[in-house]
Amino acid sequence: MGRAEYSPLTAKQAVPKCHGVTQPISLAGPCDADVQRNKELEKFLVDSGLYESKEESAKREEVLCRIGQIVKDWVKQLTRIKGYTDQMVEDANAVIFTFGSYRLGVHGPGADIDTLCVGPCYVNREEDFFYILHNILEELEEVTELQPVPDAHVPVMKFKFDGISIDLLYASISRLVVPEDLDISDVSVLYNVDEQTVRSLNGCRVADQILKLVPNIENFRTALRCLKFWAKRRGVYSNVTGFLGGVNLALLVARVCQLYPNAVPSMLLSRFFRVYTQWRWPNPVMLCAIEEDDLGCSVWDPRKNHRDRTHHMPIITPAYPCMNSSYNVSTSTLRVMMEQFQFGNRVCEEIELNKAQWSSLFEPYLFFESYKNYLQVDIVAADADDLRTWKGWVESRLRQLTLKIERNTNGKLQCHPYPHEYVDTSKPCAHCAFFMGLQRKQGEIIQEGQQFDIRSTVDDFKHNVNMYMFWKPGMEIFVSHVHRRQIPLFVFPEGHRPRASRVSALQRSDGPNQEDVQNCRSGSGERYLKRKNDLNRIEGEHGFPDKRRSISPRRQDSVSSNISQFSNSASSEHPEADVEAKTIDEKNSMCQTITRETEELTFGVSSIGSGSSRKESRSVESDKGCTKEKLESEKIPCIEIGHRCASNSSVITTLASESSSCENVGFAAGSSEGNAGSIEGSANESNNPGTPVVDSCEADSELQLENSCVNGDIMHMEPKPNAALEMALNPGGGVKTETIPNSVIRLSMASTA
Repeated sequence: MGRAEYSPLTAKQAVPKCHGVTQPISLAGPCDADVQRNKELEKFLVDSGLYESKEESAKREEVLCRIGQIVKDWVKQLTRIKGYTDQMVEDANAVIFTFGSYRLGVHGPGADIDTLCVGPCYVNREEDFFYILHNILEELEEVTELQPVPDAHVPVMKFKFDGISIDLLYASISRLVVPEDLDISDVSVLYNVDEQTVRSLNGCRVADQILKLVPNIENFRTALRCLKFWAKRRGVYSNVTGFLGGVNLALLVARVCQLYPNAVPSMLLSRFFRVYTQWRWPNPVMLCAIEEDDLGCSVWDPRKNHRDRTHHMPIITPAYPCMNSSYNVSTSTLRVMMEQFQFGNRVCEEIELNKAQWSSLFEPYLFFESYKNYLQVDIVAADADDLRTWKGWVESRLRQLTLKIERNTNGKLQCHPYPHEYVDTSKPCAHCAFFMGLQRKQGEIIQEGQQFDIRSTVDDFKHNVNMYMFWKPGMEIFVSHVHRRQIPLFVFPEGHRPRASRVSALQRSDGPNQEDVQNCRSGSGERYLKRKNDLNRIEGEHGFPDKRRSISPRRQDSVSSNISQFSNSASSEHPEADVEAKTIDEKNSMCQTITRETEELTFGVSSIGSGSSRKESRSVESDKGCTKEKLESEKIPCIEIGHRCASNSSVITTLASESSSCENVGFAAGSSEGNAGSIEGSANESNNPGTPVVDSCEADSELQLENSCVNGDIMHMEPKPNAALEMALNPGGGVKTETIPNSVIRLSMASTA
């Protein structure tokens, strides 16, 4: 047989289409094992009820048609009222577009529909949309729970139409007549419009661009549906709290689809965790090059925009004007997400080795077993309608409480806000509660007499929240500190406290327990760890059940008017040990006999049921540690910004001008410790001293605090003349290390589980 003749056409056809700003990492398709795992994954999604029925899909389309007709009639009515000609009234039109999960095709049963109404230039948002259309909807029998939010970053009207949740935005474009076939992706729709209209239009434009930029839409949809379900189960799905929202996840998944264009959903899932456990934030994730235009809209560019430099996890939208969709992410939420990415990566590795099933990946996160100390934020209102608006406002400010606590403690006290609300039905008024896990920063060396006083921080947060312009009598917020054993019963689905259980190795996303670290630092640390490891080994061999600790009621001793003193549950095996009756000097001597490495925490708390605030002091111990992860050997290219490559290390953000065009995720070679360092460096050391980390949209809510840097570390750029982003972030600054002057109760932080 003769050799096949080579032709330039054949070579040209073999060149794959490039999606995104770089070439793919791998063009490999699925093997037989991948195909089988993919079938199992799709079956799991169906069995989990993630797909809606045909009847519900038809109902959604019917509701959208009904809303479309309502807004058309509304615009015609306004055109007539404003005195336009009969021909103008006849031609008057408004068009409904969808975006978000519904537009991307990944919505599930009961999900809301994100909609955008595009109207002519003479129909405004303030009066015509939020007043006249609001009144029209209010009169409709099908509309319930109508809630206008005109002061939001993206003004929205929320309601239910025939049981379907709707988020309705409005955009007034510079046209007298809106055509039925309007191309919203055309940049001309942005001419002569305000910033709120640009942001309103951006959702639809971004969704359309995402679908154009992924190599396989169906594989993208299945992978995104999986990861949305995973994020909800693991407690990292909430844009308003500072985690990932639907758009953020869609962009992250789309980038992985570009890097692995021939991968099936099961492969994309494992590659997702493999890539983002090693991503060196704040390197941005981008689906395409940042687009510039003559319209003058502000785009994400840390070279020009000072505030863009403070973003911790930039995920850039692909439609003009390109924005950071994850500006709410803080150092604390980034840390939590990286831990969960590591958890997902470990489970996927086990699945690929046939040592685990897909259900292991979607196990619920055991939040109330992960920390020893929590902040409980209770929100109450006179009725359900007031609670709905009041809760939305408070929830949007919770991330600022997290920022203030971490910055006022120089990053040494870490917060984990949990994006799930709980309701106590026994309350006589409308109620819901949110919780935050608290822990000492991992690896932090404890200094004798070190103190945390967050009473003023909590009081400041409550004061800011109570400035709500739509506040009504009965709207109250209470913040209190609770120990793990004091978590209220209404948070548990069964209504009672579950038996204490050890978190499985796959569930844990951290390393050694902080208690172990503390005991290692003491003189008997090695003996303590040896005894503990021996006990664990014996229990593993003989299958001994976990012991359940007896819990005795806390004594209600007398307290002063300013501070309620609590026993140190960690200083004894018995939580009811009477530490409260001791004086401050006695407490200090007790702490020294237990351990010389003490850490203190004083909380400002309030109790539900009374309007007066109560000052309480509690001790907090972290039970988190460091974890070692296996790093992927594949090299991920890095992003070109302004024809230069941006790559940053853990402590100093280095912007080297390299000739290669790539998306430098900066893989640490050889050990996971380098990767963990880069993650923690990006998360905990990238705050700019003197520059509060705030939302890009909330200039009026910047946190002006005295100690605004974390741990005294400064994120700055290498002083190279041709650095890629050509910027420097406040090279000076420091942290006051003196003890906080407020009077506090000294409590030992040595603790048992």
